[in-house]
Amino acid sequence: MDLIEAIVLGILQGATEFLPISSSGHLVLVPWWLGWDDPPLTFDVMVHLGTLVAVLTFFWRDWLTLLRAGWTALKTRSLHNSSDQELDARLLLYLVVASIPAALAGLLLESSFEEISTPPVVAALLLVTAGLLVYSERRATSNRTLGSFTLRDALTVGAAQAFAILPGISSSGSTIAAGMMRGLPRAQAARFSFLLGTPIIMGAGAKQALDLILGNEPLGDGMALALVVGFLSAAVVGYACI
Repeated sequence: MDLIEAIVLGILQGATEFLPISSSGHLVLVPWWLGWDDPPLTFDVMVHLGTLVAVLTFFWRDWLTLLRAGWTALKTRSLHNSSDQELDARLLLYLVVASIPAALAGLLLESSFEEISTPPVVAALLLVTAGLLVYSERRATSNRTLGSFTLRDALTVGAAQAFAILPGISSSGSTIAAGMMRGLPRAQAARFSFLLGTPIIMGAGAKQALDLILGNEPLGDGMALALVVGFLSAAVVGYACI
């Protein structure tokens, strides 16, 4: 992999991880379109780490607040503390619950869906993502806030995220659309989507890293610099897109 490929694919990962247009789909289509080899697993791990750094850098205060509220709720064994802490503790609980469907889908079904990651299938599923976004824009009511979210709402958004295991279905697109369909304004649906993306990106990166360690994949000549460039490109562009 040369540096141009590393920069382009790092930018692509950073942009498409958070814009509602499917990172998995574009990382299949763009190398195919340009006649490049599929990026090695090592590179996938590094660009996922780049987008993880981006989302943690942007939302670190949010996560710190949520974790503090969650710790307080555990110590008091109650969600009914101060009004702000209660809201934050509930939001943390909903993020945990919403992460479960995608985590199960990734563990149980990922290898099955990797086999259908072909350009025609990806192109068709990108149209499905577009349809979801159009439908949610037209049908959304925007009459609720995150403060009124329930476990049922969280599971609905989490189930939508689970469908993003299909190459071409955008994780952020499906969860933003689901949040809007549950009555959230676009900005709050996006915030919940990006926060929800943090554990999923972390989990995907950890799984890829484990696969890499177990597979003992060697680094090719000059690959180290390409990994650094891809990581930085994904991190900077991912932060900008959020």
